[in-house]
Amino acid sequence: MSLSLSDIDKIAHLARLAVAPERRARYAADLSNILDLVARMDTVDTSGIEPLAHPLNMTQRLRPDVPNETNQRERFQSIAPLTEAGLYLVPKVID
Repeated sequence: MSLSLSDIDKIAHLARLAVAPERRARYAADLSNILDLVARMDTVDTSGIEPLAHPLNMTQRLRPDVPNETNQRERFQSIAPLTEAGLYLVPKVID
């Protein structure tokens, strides 16, 4: 699919993008190439392929869940304007 310069102008207007006139031809070529790639991908027969929930069909390695920072709760609450029972108090914003 080949896009014209007027197509680029319409797309830029719809996307609310300012496109410099000297770059319109480059954008037309790039977007045409992208649309051609999508059209080629659309022709691939995927009828026998089952959808995947994750691209890697294996268990992912996870790092151990260990704390790596010291607990500074008292320090942070000491500089907070209002706290009560370990909670931060904030002004009511919704009635």
